[in-house]
Amino acid sequence: MKYGYFDDEAREYVITNPRTPVKWINYVGGLAFGGFVDQTGGALICKGDPALNRILKYLPQAPASDFKGETLYLRTHEAEGLRVFSPYFVPTLDALDRFECHVGLGYSRWISEFHGIRAEITVFVPIGEARLVRDIRITNLRATAVEIDAIPVVEYTHFDALKQFTNADWVPQTMQSEARREADGRLVLNQCAFMKRDSARNYFTSNLPVSSFESDRRRFLGDNEYGTWRAPLSLQAPELSNYEAKRGDNIGALLHHLGELAPGESRRLITQLGQCADLAAEAPAIQRFRDPATVDRAFAALAKHWRDYLAVLEVKTPDPAFDAMVNVHNPRQCAMTLNWSRDLSLYQLGFGGRGLGFRDSSQDTMGAVAHDPIGVRALLRKLLQVQKRDGSAMHQFMPSTMEASTGDSREFPDRPKYYGDDHLWVVLAVAALLRETGDLAFLDEVLPFYDASEDGLREEATVLEHLRRAIDFTWSHRGTHGLPLLGFADWNDTVNLRAGAESNFIAPQYGKALREMIEIAEVRGDEASKAQYLSRFAEIKAAVERETWDGAWYVRYFDHEGRPLGSHTNAHGKIYINAQSWNVIAGFAEGERAHTALDSVHEHLATANGLKLSAPGFDHYDPELGGISTYPPGAKENGGIFLHTNPWVMIAETMLGNGERAFQYYRAINPAAKNDRLDEFESEPYCYPQNMLGDEHPQFGLARNSWLSGTASWTYQAATQYMLGLRPSLKGLLVDPCIPKDWPGFSATRRFRGATYAIEVRNLGSGHGVRTMHVDGHLVPGNLIPAFASGEHVVEVEIG
Repeated sequence: MKYGYFDDEAREYVITNPRTPVKWINYVGGLAFGGFVDQTGGALICKGDPALNRILKYLPQAPASDFKGETLYLRTHEAEGLRVFSPYFVPTLDALDRFECHVGLGYSRWISEFHGIRAEITVFVPIGEARLVRDIRITNLRATAVEIDAIPVVEYTHFDALKQFTNADWVPQTMQSEARREADGRLVLNQCAFMKRDSARNYFTSNLPVSSFESDRRRFLGDNEYGTWRAPLSLQAPELSNYEAKRGDNIGALLHHLGELAPGESRRLITQLGQCADLAAEAPAIQRFRDPATVDRAFAALAKHWRDYLAVLEVKTPDPAFDAMVNVHNPRQCAMTLNWSRDLSLYQLGFGGRGLGFRDSSQDTMGAVAHDPIGVRALLRKLLQVQKRDGSAMHQFMPSTMEASTGDSREFPDRPKYYGDDHLWVVLAVAALLRETGDLAFLDEVLPFYDASEDGLREEATVLEHLRRAIDFTWSHRGTHGLPLLGFADWNDTVNLRAGAESNFIAPQYGKALREMIEIAEVRGDEASKAQYLSRFAEIKAAVERETWDGAWYVRYFDHEGRPLGSHTNAHGKIYINAQSWNVIAGFAEGERAHTALDSVHEHLATANGLKLSAPGFDHYDPELGGISTYPPGAKENGGIFLHTNPWVMIAETMLGNGERAFQYYRAINPAAKNDRLDEFESEPYCYPQNMLGDEHPQFGLARNSWLSGTASWTYQAATQYMLGLRPSLKGLLVDPCIPKDWPGFSATRRFRGATYAIEVRNLGSGHGVRTMHVDGHLVPGNLIPAFASGEHVVEVEIG
């Protein structure tokens, strides 16, 4: 492969060419402390809020060849003088003899060789620690001895990330560094903004003696910064300046003389980048992580964490690319979206304090709930606390302060100040947690609403009451066609119609939420609520069927004057994908209409690279529509392949028994299946992007906005719960596969509510429909596995 390959046994993707089409990243640590590293060693690290406590300066818009945040220089003493290079390739850009970047679970590991020197570097954040560790091993591969120096370097940003770019006077005046040298020659180089010197100090240190250091970028690059990161002039001098910067662009550079290495001899250098309030108090922890044994134990603990996390579900199918994503990379991505939401990536830059999205995080929990129900429950508690008393929700919030906002609707004074879909997502998310855990007691927890009453008090209510108010809000906000009002927007938040517009996405989303509430009412014995929700379901379903069927598909919107969007009568945006998939998912579309709607998706929206969001694209800007028409045709929401929507169609197709088409759609967007077409795709092949350019665009198939996308959660749900059919319910674990007819079957190991199930599915022909199921050798009726609280159990299933 041109750029790398999947190592399924090691659960890694191995990049073998540093010149990837765009920057490829991997996440280390979490929101408490962490960020991402790219394939050439650059890093963006923060502690807590990426907007308000950023540590390293990483400019995603800068060329891939530029230094970004952190690197390592190696220097060999040759007869002709000093030779400087970076084992990461960037920033020195030497053509390395060997390059491998192993993208692992919570770590990245490099193996590179140049000029007879091997570097092996592992970067990770130990669990529960506020420090980034780089474990560096340098080995002499030559037949003769060589003297080697190692100079790790970081560049700091101002803690207020946006001010770094908006106030070029105040920021550099506040940045300061100082060095604390220890008796054994080791050094802690620490940095802070002046006003944070007693509360947040960044530090950079290592386990080996430091000969000299630098903290000022101008001095490090040399010649008033006409020296470059590719060839810093200071590295041609025997030592660095030992300057403690009192202003300006602060860096940390530590010069280590590793000494003369004999043939085959190695040195191990361990660096730590961290943040603390008190360096004296932090000293014992710094000392611990200078010990290689501590670092080895921490890395082993990280590996165990991910082994346990992924062991919840492991599958073996006839498709290796499917297995690579389902077993490793997709659940890992779901863990990252649960943690980061849309707050910090190469594309969501974390400057504006966006925080977590209510809609986004609610959906993210659904992909992670099997692996991390405790983390999901904690996030759901926060989400419910930014729900308003009327049942609607704030659009985004800062998890550290719980301060929330109404999102982009603030910029449009003439439009509603709520998103019509936000509050319904948390109904689906809570229901997913209940199905996975069976913990109905969560419904009785009491949590406050976000907005205060007139007397300044925050009303509290049970989780169940929060869900009821969400349901009631949509019911009381319906339009002239009987459909829910759009609000500022629904899931497709680039369509911003005037007040009074109605949404045929929110309608079936509401139907799905009602079905969840009906099931909850059943198990709680609440017949009155069940009857009420059944009545509402029937009324909304009738309105959708009566008002929105367009002959071959469902209309997507009605504007404030009742005009349809997503109709054959429209010149642009004739058909939208979500009105088709979600009306099947909700159970509104049935029989011939369900099949016809999905056939229309296949006819009008399917491409070789996935399903388009809508077609045809708008060819000019229309302020009445909003953001959708700011994109050229084929890009993003304007007829692009918005991957988030694809798994909804996969789910709908499995509900109609069409495993071939569901798998066709799955494979079309599976990044692992694009590893031989990366010059077209460009994005990382080990995680889902948010979007690809559609066939109306000349760069059809190009992907962007990787990692932090709802695609991760929904594709994992589609693959595991609907295609493989291992679907939790309030009554237990259902087995209901819908796979391609030519698959002989598959096997899976699933941990569920304290028990472990070894499941073997044999396909007798059609790929769906359970004929027989044996559990521990006993024939059981239907396809619901009997509830076990513990133990290991064998499940044998025949379908077709």
